[in-house]
Amino acid sequence: MNNSTKPRLIQRYTTGQRINHWIIAMSFILLAISGLALFHPAFYWMSNLLGGGVWNRILHPFIGVLMFLCFFIFAARMFRHNFLNRKDIQWLRQAPDMLSLRDEKLPEQGRYNGGQKVLFFALVFLVLGLLLTGIPMWRSYFSYLFSIELIRLSTLLHALFAFLMICAIIMHIYAGIWVKGSVRAMTRGTVTEGWAWKHHRAWLRELRDNTSRSK
Repeated sequence: MNNSTKPRLIQRYTTGQRINHWIIAMSFILLAISGLALFHPAFYWMSNLLGGGVWNRILHPFIGVLMFLCFFIFAARMFRHNFLNRKDIQWLRQAPDMLSLRDEKLPEQGRYNGGQKVLFFALVFLVLGLLLTGIPMWRSYFSYLFSIELIRLSTLLHALFAFLMICAIIMHIYAGIWVKGSVRAMTRGTVTEGWAWKHHRAWLRELRDNTSRSK
């Protein structure tokens, strides 16, 4: 293939952002597996991934802190790109067009579309909820500071937030696979100009304007 026929690539994520993202992803997988092992005896066999029941119980909260810190860094960098505007609200209202692949009917989107922004804030809420409910349950360090009633409530809410988090991440993975070319953004850091024009046209226009001003 001649260089002239190759699609032009645009950087969407830096190397540091991608490394951080995959640390979050791997931490979440370990937390989901170890959490299920703690949640019900039917899943106890999953604790073997972290060395058995004792190590599973010890490592689960530490991995949770690691995920929270990495997610906080990632979310802080992306926060300004995720405020909902009128076009995002309209995009959400036209969700049937998106599901039917009628992208030409959708309003132009910036770096993230309305669905991604809703998911972003849902994840922020759930990660904070998991941290706050996890602290009273961390018996080795903090549980003696709280009443048994609060610990029980935290345990219930922690399980609920974890379930919702798993559902949200499944949606995130599905959307990334469903929208062809999206996975490349988090594996190679780049997307094609055609992908950006189709899915995030306002973002592409902004990049072009910034490039023109810098020349």
